[in-house]
Amino acid sequence: MKRIVAMMLTLSIALGLAACSSQSSGQTQQTQAQQTEQAPAEQQEEKEPPKTEEMYFPNGDKQIYAVVYTPAEEKSQYPTVVISHGFAGSYADNEKRAELLAQNGYCAVVFDFYGGNRDSKSGGEMTEMSVLTEAEDLNAVMDGVRALEYVDKDQFFLLGCSQGGFVSSYVAASRPEDVKALILLFPAFALQDDCWSRHASIDEIPETEDVMNQTIGAIYSRDAMSFDIYDVIGGYKGDVLIQHGDKDDIVDPSYSERAAEVYEHAELQILHGAGHGFQSKPLKESNAKLLEFLAAHTE
Repeated sequence: MKRIVAMMLTLSIALGLAACSSQSSGQTQQTQAQQTEQAPAEQQEEKEPPKTEEMYFPNGDKQIYAVVYTPAEEKSQYPTVVISHGFAGSYADNEKRAELLAQNGYCAVVFDFYGGNRDSKSGGEMTEMSVLTEAEDLNAVMDGVRALEYVDKDQFFLLGCSQGGFVSSYVAASRPEDVKALILLFPAFALQDDCWSRHASIDEIPETEDVMNQTIGAIYSRDAMSFDIYDVIGGYKGDVLIQHGDKDDIVDPSYSERAAEVYEHAELQILHGAGHGFQSKPLKESNAKLLEFLAAHTE
């Protein structure tokens, strides 16, 4: 059942995304937007801070840096959420979200993609990164996390923001049996069209190019232009929650609307007044719906 939920919100403060608003509507940079994200204060009050542990998960000769959040209350196993950051972002973009999840009984994992930002703790350069290399990184993190004794492999979720949402949707379709449900926040399904708008063909991609104030390599556009994400994501048959702001000037909401039609069981929540990344009232509504969705899929 596909539903489009419109949450009518009135912002009390400016969204503060001016740095993003000047960019192409097809691109995927959301670092500044995500840096403004904070979990609602009222949801953090009177809750014991979660435990955190730094880990590295092997991906060939790479070591993917991650921080694992677990609830203060010890249990033998926890339902688990792996969170993927966006283009030029980092694990730190989703720390507050991970804290919120851990305070509500989930193990939450944030990590740096290899070459995912200029100072990635996983190493690498942004010229080495693409959505397909990031898919390999996410697979490696999933394998490592699922091997942890306290992780409930039967209640395992993926959550991705912007380009991380694109990558999470790709990986979920490739191993649907390992993902109980999928959550996509302002997913960057526009990135392939953006690459095609810059290059007439794969053969004309330069060795490097500057995109959203970042220097990326040819592998980025080459990999993005090698397939159509909408031909892939339907391979995931589980439940999907998509959240998108109607004022997103980086990725138009129509891309999420199309995705909601491709998925067999998708719910699209449109946050009115929200841009690429949520804050203030839209963030509170997003977090409330996120927790509700996870609770409905957690035994």
